[in-house]
Amino acid sequence: MLRLGRQVFEAHEPVIMAIVNRTPDSFYDQGATFRDEPALARVEQAVAEGAAIVDIGGVKAGPGEEVGAEEEARRTVGFVAEVRRRFPNVVISVDTWRAEVGEAVCAAGADLLNDAWGGVDPGLAEVAARYGAGLVCTHAGGAEPRTRPHRVAYDDVMADVLRVTEGLAERAAGLGVPRESILIDPGHDFGKSTRHSLEATRRLPEMVETGWPVLVSLSNKDFVGETLDRPVKERLIGTLATTAVSAWLGAQVYRVHEVAETRQVLDMVASIAGHRPPAVARRGLA
Repeated sequence: MLRLGRQVFEAHEPVIMAIVNRTPDSFYDQGATFRDEPALARVEQAVAEGAAIVDIGGVKAGPGEEVGAEEEARRTVGFVAEVRRRFPNVVISVDTWRAEVGEAVCAAGADLLNDAWGGVDPGLAEVAARYGAGLVCTHAGGAEPRTRPHRVAYDDVMADVLRVTEGLAERAAGLGVPRESILIDPGHDFGKSTRHSLEATRRLPEMVETGWPVLVSLSNKDFVGETLDRPVKERLIGTLATTAVSAWLGAQVYRVHEVAETRQVLDMVASIAGHRPPAVARRGLA
């Protein structure tokens, strides 16, 4: 069971986390949801299309203009409060590595802290514990926030993923973060080459076997683009293929840009696996 905010998700229930970037320079939408009204419209659309979680981020993951904690909070805190007011049942996640930002967004109503940089600020887990919020524990290969990997190497990439994410998860639980609200994430592209991300994907069952719910952030990422030699705007098919494989291998939460398409993929995989009945089953019965 996974419990986030007011929502409870069963073990085989696939969950969509919709990306809402509050940045002017995001790699995918180039700032389309930087202003409040487009961002709120994005939340409304994502929820209507089947997202249970919205993940709000105030700093792009890659290199770029420096964004301090005060500016990151300015971009996210008030927006979190407004989303909480308008959508009381949606799970609100905030993508941040900073404890001070985590503190502010939790006070504004966030349910989940998405720490994509692998515990670089140990205080973030302490914030989650104080507020009873959930926490995403990610493998980033020891990379500093907003840096790209350079000639990174692992003796065994999945062994390192398991060591780091399980360690972060157990530390968070020890601090008081509810165990049923902790997720682990292999961190595709973060501190990894394309080959590392592909290997992490095919070895997802090793993460699932830990018992912690697994979140994957695959949407339009560079490992998809390099695998298929496609630019950012032409990575949807590769993303959905990777999503289907990840669902079959046991991942539970999917951080995505395209919600409706992902919902269909996850529903189809769940039906093949026997966890979801067909929406309509008339063939051969008339």
